Amino acid sequence: MDWLEPMNAAIDYIESHLTDEISYDRAAQIACCSTYHFQRMFSYITKIPLSEYIRRRRLTLAAMELQNGDCKVIDIAIKYGYDSPEAFCRAFKKQHGATPISARDKGVTLKAYQKMTFSIYIKGDVEMNYRIEKCGAFELCGLSAVMKNGLTPPKFITQIHKSGKLTKLYEDLGIDTKSLIFALHDFKDDTFSYMIGHYMPKDGAPEGYDVLSVPASSWVVFTSPEKLGADPAEQCKQAWSQVCGWFSISEYEHAPGPELEKGFDIGDLDNGNCNFIYEVWIPIIKKTQY
Repeated sequence: MDWLEPMNAAIDYIESHLTDEISYDRAAQIACCSTYHFQRMFSYITKIPLSEYIRRRRLTLAAMELQNGDCKVIDIAIKYGYDSPEAFCRAFKKQHGATPISARDKGVTLKAYQKMTFSIYIKGDVEMNYRIEKCGAFELCGLSAVMKNGLTPPKFITQIHKSGKLTKLYEDLGIDTKSLIFALHDFKDDTFSYMIGHYMPKDGAPEGYDVLSVPASSWVVFTSPEKLGADPAEQCKQAWSQVCGWFSISEYEHAPGPELEKGFDIGDLDNGNCNFIYEVWIPIIKKTQY
């Protein structure tokens, strides 16, 4: 089955419940993956968090109802999940640049976001580079941050590189400057935690660094094509692009636990000279075990 079918079915579910409580668990179930994997893939493909898509769609429909009817603002606010007219007004103005009351004024400009549809698909002749690995439990050590309020992994990496913390991380953990491990974990509705680091040093975590315990698991590993001078962000994108297609045809499902990205040979970051290979590690479990 094409992986787009379940993804679009999940969107249909969300669209049919924009005036109700939306269950992320149910949407993920329809999309045939775990809740945080669904959110991760949605954000990766669409470039916005799932919660932001839902907010935009609700406020789009709310604006249309205000323009075309005589409903009270408080009724519209409650209908689309806002506890108070004040909260609704703030969200409405942020999206549309106008207050709910002024939405009925002649000539006012509002913003509309259409229902999303996934139309790009993975063809059968596109090869997927993957392997299955089994690993015991291990610990990672590094620098962490919660991805929210516009902070993204690339921005976080840039921040610690410019601050000199990345160079210090290499020194404190005693690792080769040609490899890093990035961990994504603790997924919530619109945030997740992101760690940059490596395996735990033999002497334990140096002061000031975070520790992440990773349980024993089987993993599916997707590898980006090796390409001299390739952009690390593009290598990451190519590795991630294989994930949904593989899960739709395999006997495995996403298992609980952190997701890992491993970068090798990152080259000279200051001069942009990279010979980069990227791997995405996803914990898996056979579908029959659920």
